[in-house]
Amino acid sequence: MITNTTNWYTSWFDTPFYHILYKDRDNTEAQAFMDTLTNYLNMPELGTILDLACGKGRHAVYLNTLGYHVTGVDLSENSIKHAKQFENDTLHFEVHDMCKPYNKQFDAVFNLFTSFGYFDKDEDNLNTIKAIKANLNDFGFGVIDFMNSEFIIDNLVPEELKTVNGIDFNLKRYVEDGYIVKDISFIADDENYNFQERVKAFKLDDFQKLFKKAGVHLLDVFGDYKLRKFNSKTSERLVMIFK
Repeated sequence: MITNTTNWYTSWFDTPFYHILYKDRDNTEAQAFMDTLTNYLNMPELGTILDLACGKGRHAVYLNTLGYHVTGVDLSENSIKHAKQFENDTLHFEVHDMCKPYNKQFDAVFNLFTSFGYFDKDEDNLNTIKAIKANLNDFGFGVIDFMNSEFIIDNLVPEELKTVNGIDFNLKRYVEDGYIVKDISFIADDENYNFQERVKAFKLDDFQKLFKKAGVHLLDVFGDYKLRKFNSKTSERLVMIFK
């Protein structure tokens, strides 16, 4: 079976293989980032946070343990189904398209770990920024944690074999039509699978144009999870804070 889809993220993120390939993501680093970020934003006690494109909820669950009221939303039904086991009175998960405003306002909206730039239509990227703006209360902050495309492209590993849980994932990375593309092929249970990740190679000035169109103001730009100064050549991340 060869699996392909127009919107790659609607099928790939819903497979168990996506979570197998990325199962070793560093939770310690992610949690330290959440500590640093919420401190920097001076989040109010019992503050409300929308985790936009929350996946299986690892950031949302941790933010909730810090005392925040967290809502995690994602387009992937399987991810939300998994995340719902962690729900409590102050932690909720829901299937939601991030191009559209959620029906509530928050003290902060977090879009973490390069969960932006998947769309084929450019207006959907702008619509997502507009939706984040609509979901912020008067004192709220938006945060987009994106890859530093310039650094990623300069350090692209064209081919890699990664074996996880006995599955050999063949990864090919390249730049095409302004997107950073990763082709993923593997055999599982005697079936061939092919998936592709495509993320728009947005740079800081691209985001600045989107922010201007959406009517939001960029306040701070950082280059890593310790919130150190951004450098387009050496920073691994592009963390933007706006309102």
